[in-house]
Amino acid sequence: MNEAIEILRQHIIKRLGSETSGLELVLSNFKPISTKRNEQLLTQGDTCKYVYFVAKGCLQVYVYDQEMNETTRDIVIEDNWCSELISFGSGQPATENIRAVEPSALLAIDRQGFQLMMETVLQFDKVYKQILEASYANSVYRINTFVSLSALDRIKWLMQNRPTLMTRLSSKLIASYLGINKDVFSRLKSKL
Repeated sequence: MNEAIEILRQHIIKRLGSETSGLELVLSNFKPISTKRNEQLLTQGDTCKYVYFVAKGCLQVYVYDQEMNETTRDIVIEDNWCSELISFGSGQPATENIRAVEPSALLAIDRQGFQLMMETVLQFDKVYKQILEASYANSVYRINTFVSLSALDRIKWLMQNRPTLMTRLSSKLIASYLGINKDVFSRLKSKL
């Protein structure tokens, strides 16, 4: 797991530049977690206890619709952050689920450690704001883009913007992420 810490170190340095005082303190507040494929990290209704940094692997953030079909809000891969931030920040029950799609190497920080870092390491606040802004921008862009695109154009969008997901994930998961039926996805994909 030292490799995971080094990946997080480089991730933070890339965002802070030379302002790295307190970096070792920040890193010491993360605990390494290894997950198996399909391991559940958060279940809707539970309180989200961690913010995860994905050093290696892939996480799915999803909800269930009324027929208990999964709808994927996000797929989070290496060098990115994942959490159910509303539950994490408020302590309220989570409205989303988080699952490891692949065996993953994660670094997790709990709410107490997170708050301590926000209060004592000024640069951590800067990194957190960048994480929030990127997450918000990604979600809004994806939602706005998908609303206006046909199913075929969504597949083309994915192939252009996140091509590694096409070879990494199951058709069912990709269809859920794109918001289209799995059979429709398979049929349209074969036309490309």
